[in-house]
Amino acid sequence: MAQMITESNGEPIPDVSLNELDRLQDVQNKHELVGRFLEANGWDALLLQKPSNFAWMTSGGDSSRRGMAEPLAALFVTADSRLVIANNCDSPQIFDEEIPQLGFSLKERPWTEPKSSLLDDLCRGRVVASDTGVRETVNASAAIRNLRMRLTGLERARMRIVGRHVAHAVEATARTLELGQSEAEIAGQLSHRLVHRQVTPVQIQVMADGRGERHRHWSYSGDPLRQWCVLSAVGCRWGVCVAAARTVCFGPPDNELKESYQTAAMVAATGIFFSRPGTEISRLFGRVRRIYEKFGHDREWRLCDQGEVIGYEPCDASIVPTNHTPLAAGMSIHWHPSVGPAMMGDTILIADNGYEPLRPVEAWPQLTVAVKGVSIECPDLLVRAP
Repeated sequence: MAQMITESNGEPIPDVSLNELDRLQDVQNKHELVGRFLEANGWDALLLQKPSNFAWMTSGGDSSRRGMAEPLAALFVTADSRLVIANNCDSPQIFDEEIPQLGFSLKERPWTEPKSSLLDDLCRGRVVASDTGVRETVNASAAIRNLRMRLTGLERARMRIVGRHVAHAVEATARTLELGQSEAEIAGQLSHRLVHRQVTPVQIQVMADGRGERHRHWSYSGDPLRQWCVLSAVGCRWGVCVAAARTVCFGPPDNELKESYQTAAMVAATGIFFSRPGTEISRLFGRVRRIYEKFGHDREWRLCDQGEVIGYEPCDASIVPTNHTPLAAGMSIHWHPSVGPAMMGDTILIADNGYEPLRPVEAWPQLTVAVKGVSIECPDLLVRAP
C-alpha cells in the first residue's frame, strides 16, 4: 500500500552539499559501477561528454558553459582511472570549483587546439563506449541513462534540498505576484528566487488566465495577468533536477477551473499511488489513462505528456504506453497532468514502502484525494483577495 514517507527523525534538511567524504565515496562507488559495466560489455573505456553524465559521474560537478553549446570538460573513464579532458583555460575552474580532491586526473590541451585531437589519441586502439556515439565510439547513451536513474543516498538527500527550494520559489512567487504584471515579469521573480538559492532555472512556465489549455508547453510572454495563472519550474543544483507547479487565483475560481483542477489532482494522486518498485511504466500509464476516461476526459491525455522519471535530466524516461522500464526504489518522478486550463505538478521519490514528496510542509492549501482508500495530499489552488 502506498505510504507517504517523511524526512528521517523530522530534522530540517541543511542547505549544504553534505560531507565531501560522502561525495568522494559516491564517486568511487560509481567508478566501480562503471568498471563492472565496461567489463560486462567488453569495452575498454567510457567517454562522457554530456553535462548530465559529467554531473552524475563526478557526483555534482558542473561542466556546462552558460550560453554555449560546448561544455567545459569531458570524462574518459577506464576500470582503473578517471580522466578529465579540458583545455588550459577551463581546467582550473573544473578542478578548483567542480571536482576538488575527488581522484580525477587531467588530460589538458591548449585552448587553441581542437579537443578532437586529444579524443582521437585517447580512443585510438581501444573499444570505447560513449554518451554521444562520437568518433566511432559505441553509443551507449540509453544504458548510461539506466545506470543513473536509480539515485544514490547522497543524490536523494540533494533532491530533497533542491525540491524544497523549487517548491518554495514557486509558492513564494504565487503569494506575492500582482494582477497586471506580465508573465515575463512573474517568470523573472521566480527565476530570481531560484538563482538566489544557487538553483539553476532549467524551465520556467507562467501561463496566465487559461493559456495552458491551448499551449501546454507555454513558457511566458509580455501579456498581463488578469485573474489567475499556473506557475511551473524545473530547477537544478548539483546536477539533479526537481520540478513543481502551483496555481493562484484572484477571487474564487470558476467552476470549470475548479472541476478541471480536481480531476488533474485525481490523475496525479493515482500516478503517485501506483508509482511503486517493480511497476512497469507502461502499466503505470494505463492506470493514469483510466482516470481520464472515468471522469470523461479521455481526450486530455492525448494532448500532453503526463510525467517522467526525473533526475540528472528533466526527463530521463517518459511515462508513455510503450515504455516497459520497471520502476525501482530510488527513482524520482515528476507528475504534471493537465485537464483543460488546469495543471498541477509535483516531484516524488519512490521508496521501498511508499513515496516521498519533494516539497516543503508550508502553509499552502492542500487537497486530499482518496485512491484505493489511501489519502494522497496534493497542492490545491491558492485563492487570494482580488
